[in-house]
Amino acid sequence: MKRLMIAVLALMVAAPVFAGTPCEEVVKDIEAKLEAKGIKNYSLRLVPSDKVEEEKGEGKVIGSCEGGTKKIVYTREK
Repeated sequence: MKRLMIAVLALMVAAPVFAGTPCEEVVKDIEAKLEAKGIKNYSLRLVPSDKVEEEKGEGKVIGSCEGGTKKIVYTREK
């Protein structure tokens, strides 16, 4: 029982570390993948998750970051 309590406590302390990847890091990874595929003329925007439907316009949600609090919206530019 004591080991179980220690394990639970350790997980609670470590939880903030796994809360989410910083958006800048995720956006850089996505940009690198798009450029490797030869995709140009695009934009990536960070939108709060609660406002994504009203702000994405013709864009497409392609990822999330910071524990799901923000969404990454890809829009192809002409």
